[in-house]
Amino acid sequence: MKSSNNDFKGLATKAIRTGYEMSQEQEHSEAMFLTSSFRFNSAEQAAARFSHEEEGNIYSRFTNPTVKLFIDRLTAMEGGEAGVATGSGMSAILSTCLGIMQTGDHMVSSCSIFGTTSVLFNKYLKRLGIETSFVGLSNIEQWEQAIQANTKILFLETPSNPLTEIADLTALSKLAKKHHCLLVVDNCFCTPILQRPLEWGADIVIHSATKYLDGQGRCLGGAVIGSEKIVGEDVFGFLRSAGPSLSPFNAWVFAKALDTLKIRMHAHSQNARELATWLEQQPQIKRVYYPGLRSHPQYQLACQQHDDTGGILSFELDGGKPQAWKFINATQMLSITANLGDAKSTITHPMSTTHGRLSPEERERAGISDSLVRISVGLEDIADIQADVALGLQAL
Repeated sequence: MKSSNNDFKGLATKAIRTGYEMSQEQEHSEAMFLTSSFRFNSAEQAAARFSHEEEGNIYSRFTNPTVKLFIDRLTAMEGGEAGVATGSGMSAILSTCLGIMQTGDHMVSSCSIFGTTSVLFNKYLKRLGIETSFVGLSNIEQWEQAIQANTKILFLETPSNPLTEIADLTALSKLAKKHHCLLVVDNCFCTPILQRPLEWGADIVIHSATKYLDGQGRCLGGAVIGSEKIVGEDVFGFLRSAGPSLSPFNAWVFAKALDTLKIRMHAHSQNARELATWLEQQPQIKRVYYPGLRSHPQYQLACQQHDDTGGILSFELDGGKPQAWKFINATQMLSITANLGDAKSTITHPMSTTHGRLSPEERERAGISDSLVRISVGLEDIADIQADVALGLQAL
């Protein structure tokens, strides 16, 4: 599923114009192809399609015009050669791992990743004989020490979930190339509007389209972007056979959402910066984690790698889980949900939700304390978001 070539330079233009040719109906808004299969003009054409002698649609598990529209646009925005769309962000990670690795292989992962990703690596990939070593995201020495002769992948999220730690992608790319590994970056928090890991030396970019790419919490989906060989052949081959496919309807929703992604990501960033700055001044808050704050340990690195500071922040309260829950329950507008990247601001307690399946030792290693609260700052008026957060603080 190779990305369509285009000469568009701007990300917003690529998001709106890449990869679509109108049908004979001359529609202006992109059409949906809600079909499971496609007809062939002859038995000969069917055989040619299946043998890859002729390009074209075969079956929507792995070829569909609406899915191709979405993935071509995202691939163009990330600067990749090829992309694969999947049914969820987790299936994007699984497809990448099983498309590249096999029994006896090893991977190194940041310990600062989504809790379910840790479970996938520790429990299910381990059953298949694929071992994972976990290291500190920003500790290059730990990364190098963990690499083995059979290491195939270095995996990370940057910014991390939920502490917004930033990885030095240039340094990790050099390390991956030195040891003949693939650098795989989950770019869910930033999207290509704010960060393009391939430009910093990554080999593969992964997305949960469920988050900011959709932007309104409507659909599940994922994406994998990289080279024609690794993604276009290896990962796509797994998707074609195993079938963790994206539905055409969800793909259409994501493709249309890309139209406004640039505007939305900068608006999320503006609101989050203002809220984080205000939170740092509140006496009930022990610490705020947000890349747009000068107090963030990787602030300078974020300024280099990112085009804006993103919509996710987290903070520590005094008093552990009881106080965190009291704070969350006292808010009235913020949605208590583990999803993020929505136009609606959301709030969650990572220790008991997104990272609840991790052991206490794993949570400690990832920096997930009982008193940590995460907010995905939405697109409401910042005064209303701040007033609602203030209700939580007053409850303490």
